[in-house]
Amino acid sequence: MMKTHDALLRSADELPERVALIGVAEPTLTNELGGGLAMTEHRGTYDDLIAGCGPGWRVAFGYDDPALTPGEVEGVVVFMPKSRRELAMRLALARSLAPGGECWLVGGKKEGVGGGSRLLKDLFPNARKIDSARHCQVWQADIPAGAEPFRLSDWLEWHDIGLTWSLAHLPGVFSDGRLDEGTALLLGTLDSEPPVAGSVLDFACGAGVIMTALGHPSDREVLHGVDAQAQAVYCARQTLSRAGVDGEVWASDGLNEVGRRYQLIVSNPPFHLGVETTTAATEAFLTSCRAHLAPGGELRLVANRFLPYEALIGRYVGRCEKLASNDRFVVYRAFG
Repeated sequence: MMKTHDALLRSADELPERVALIGVAEPTLTNELGGGLAMTEHRGTYDDLIAGCGPGWRVAFGYDDPALTPGEVEGVVVFMPKSRRELAMRLALARSLAPGGECWLVGGKKEGVGGGSRLLKDLFPNARKIDSARHCQVWQADIPAGAEPFRLSDWLEWHDIGLTWSLAHLPGVFSDGRLDEGTALLLGTLDSEPPVAGSVLDFACGAGVIMTALGHPSDREVLHGVDAQAQAVYCARQTLSRAGVDGEVWASDGLNEVGRRYQLIVSNPPFHLGVETTTAATEAFLTSCRAHLAPGGELRLVANRFLPYEALIGRYVGRCEKLASNDRFVVYRAFG
């Protein structure tokens, strides 16, 4: 069990009978509590919660899931996200779910719970720390009655990233509304080394920058994007719609929800999980990528120079070449 979950369980007797767990990372915790709602924005965690939650629990995916109904729980436990802005969004959701109830904040020191507790106290001045354990802190506050409804669209922002269309952004989505350096390098190769024609999958599409660039102004018959994060899926759909690009985006843990082959797969894959660096998701993607490439299809991927993807691409996809690089990033290409 995660350290934050252990820390929370030290105060389990003080929790309300029915709680919402916002940002819970795995299902074990639900078997130790009475019941309520378990919410995650990660598709893989959502699948785990569906399979492993104890009786009396409903599961929600993302901040706009219909299961997030106000007044059905007496308290809300908020786990620290990576982004301070996303914490503000989680606390706003907590306020709407349990008006007149309790809000609990749980996080580790490395996750920034010190700063998070200040944000909690700004919103709920009666907040107090009730425990510290395993390098984690547990805070509790009373939620006032009559809270405003939570609408995810209220948190949506639009950013000019120097292209001919705007980028949608929600708290927690990669690049924080900017055109990140790695994606910019990959976009530059679309003109210098035009990719193969035909169907496209943007893996780990984020807010939809790469797939929108591939669909605008050209008209590809099939333009798909997948991401594990609920906010990214929401933003990518919004970005495509405003740009007038016809494409489909859905949530998938890796390629689990992808059922066809493509002429072109593009990606700027993630290498963080929370505050930790990990290449596990990208390694899993590369091992199964060839099965989703049409014969002669192309993989084009950008990554930090220090990540060991060149050998993996050569092993699992095909001969790997470098299309572009700078002192931080490399764009790789391989054909299946």
